[in-house]
Amino acid sequence: MTFPTFKFDVADEQRTQAIAQNLADAVKKASPQGVVIHLEGDLGAGKTTFSRYFIQTLGHSGAVKSPTYTLVEPYELDEVNVYHFDLYRLADPEELEFMGIRDYFGTNTVCLVEWPERGGALLATADITITIKLEENIRCFTLTAEGEVGAGILTVAFACEA
Repeated sequence: MTFPTFKFDVADEQRTQAIAQNLADAVKKASPQGVVIHLEGDLGAGKTTFSRYFIQTLGHSGAVKSPTYTLVEPYELDEVNVYHFDLYRLADPEELEFMGIRDYFGTNTVCLVEWPERGGALLATADITITIKLEENIRCFTLTAEGEVGAGILTVAFACEA
């Protein structure tokens, strides 16, 4: 079965914000089974900026800081718990086992994982993979559903833009 992919060329931060808000609004409408989003891209591609707008749209009113040094920043919101991971500084995937990584992926959670390739097999499978590539002054966003849950969310979020 083929799942949907949506591509966007983004020239400014306002468009990044709009994509994050659309996706977060669609996640709010999804069932509370939990959603895992992998964010891929080079340093400076915009993964943390995207995450900030996404988390704020889900209901967090404070600052959203990069979890580069802590590996994970939790956000306990009214309707969902959000866990924002940044695995860039992860030395060994086994570190995730010591921090109880499996406890984060459950019902009524949204997990945003930057640098998922560094987590190896210990990470939960993504429902949606977002790849951000910098090409001159344009950020190229590719959002790919990795299963039925992701397909439903992306279709709600971006069907009118297809």
